[in-house]
Order: sequence, then structure tokens, then C-alpha cells
Amino acid sequence: MAETAGALASAPFELRSASLTLEAVSLRTRDLGVLKRALQAQLGAAPGAFDGEPVLVDLGVAAEDAPALDIAALVALLRAHRMQPVAVRGGTPADRAAARALGLVEAPESSGVREPRTVVQEVLREVRVEVPVEVPVEVPTMVIDRPLRSGQQVYAKGGDLIVLAAVNFGAEVIADGHVHVYAPLRGKAIAGARGNTQARIFSTCLEPELVAIAGTYRTTETPLPAEVLGRPAQIRLEGDRLVFQPV
Repeated sequence: MAETAGALASAPFELRSASLTLEAVSLRTRDLGVLKRALQAQLGAAPGAFDGEPVLVDLGVAAEDAPALDIAALVALLRAHRMQPVAVRGGTPADRAAARALGLVEAPESSGVREPRTVVQEVLREVRVEVPVEVPVEVPTMVIDRPLRSGQQVYAKGGDLIVLAAVNFGAEVIADGHVHVYAPLRGKAIAGARGNTQARIFSTCLEPELVAIAGTYRTTETPLPAEVLGRPAQIRLEGDRLVFQPV
């Protein structure tokens, strides 16, 4: 018995239960060309937004006769934006088979996809009960007080960005939270870069090349409403539509 206990104590590994919470990339199109352009618009200006984090690819509900999806090309496209696909959900049987062939796990519908809130667990050892407790999250804020020229980029990872000088043509301001520009905004502004749909963009003089919130974007190809162009305004997301409001 003593020998068996000693062998167990020196075992080179042990198995334990574990859980992993993932970001989910939910596709709304099977057209990889459209997806590539959308990813470039939202994440191309923020190459470190995901920084190799694992993601679950949600292909949604697809009919048996849905157009074929090149899973290998999809995985390569996501990896090009520093995401690391590890699991797939939904799609057609052919989609899931192709994903398994690439080493991706087929996730159940109740998989641990990250919710847009922060929860901590308080463990009461006396009764062995885990109580989820919602706590306020302190969001870091980055402040820039110099003008940004063409080719310059500022990214506020995990928080808000406040710019106190002009964002000129060709410059980019990006934040996982809100973007505030208390000066002319003439370059690109991306808020909610990692999917925060509650993020907003504010400027005292709105003249942007591109604005985007949580992946929904608008460029100069579509003129801004006259009541906000060159004026103080805010931009928010309402469903899949950007709403421009004077302030």
C-alpha cells in the first residue's frame, strides 16, 4: 500500500476539471469576401485587439443546401487578424466535418461564450457554495492631448479614449470603449473594437473618413446627415444601424 501511495504522489500528471470562457465570432454571412472587408474595417486598424486569443466560431443556423463555406479559408482569415479559432458551432454537417478535420472542437449550444459583463465568484467555504456577485468594472481611460497626423494610430485597449486635439485625415483612433474627440475628427474612429455594442463616438466637429462601432461602419462613400456634418455630434449603435445625433 505504501508503495502504491508513493507512486501516486510522484505521478507525472493529474486530471482535473477546468472551464474556459471564449470570445465568440458570430458570422452573419457565408461570403468570405464580405467578411474579409468587414474584419479589415473593424480590426485592421487594431492589430493587437485579440492578440492570439482563442475564439469560438459561431456559424449560425444554416440550411442543408446552404452555399459551401471554405472552413480552412475562414480559419486562415481569422488567424490573420490575430484570432485563434479552437471551436465551431452551428453551420451545416459539412461545415462541422471540415472544422473537425482542421482540429477544431464542435461546441454544444450551451458552450461557455463570454457574456458582456464581469462576474466574480465568492466562495463560502463553510457550506461550499459558489455565489456569483456582479461588481462594477473600473474602465481605464487613455487621454491624448496632441494632434494626430496621417499614419498615426492610437488604440485604448480595454477602455475609453479621449483626444483633446485634431484627428487629421489618415489618422486612426480606436478604443474598446467610447471614443471622445474634443476637436475636429477627420480621420478614422473605431469604438467598441472588441464588440461592445454600447460604445459611442463623440466629436465637437464630425468630419470622419470612417466611423465604426462593434463592427458596423460607415465611410465617406455615404455622406453624413447635414445636421451633424462638421458639427458637435455623437454616434451610437441601434441594432445593426449607426445613429448620428447632434449634441
